[in-house]
Amino acid sequence: MHIKDAVVKRFQALCAAQNIRYNELAVRSGVTPSTVYSMMDPKRKDLSILTIKKLCDGLDITITSFFDDEIFLTLEQEIE
Repeated sequence: MHIKDAVVKRFQALCAAQNIRYNELAVRSGVTPSTVYSMMDPKRKDLSILTIKKLCDGLDITITSFFDDEIFLTLEQEIE
């Protein structure tokens, strides 16, 4: 799995666990809903670390705890 896919899956799991829809996450995080939905789009390849941090803030978690998950332990090589 690539990092972008892992980040998306992690946010999906956190939103499901907290029963938060993407629109609500956007409002809580101070980003536009289109930013969140764009991030979830499989065609989009790049993510902003600032956006990840804002979304973590909206979920009331640290960025450290966000990345402290098994999903990030077996990422594929990003160099092509």
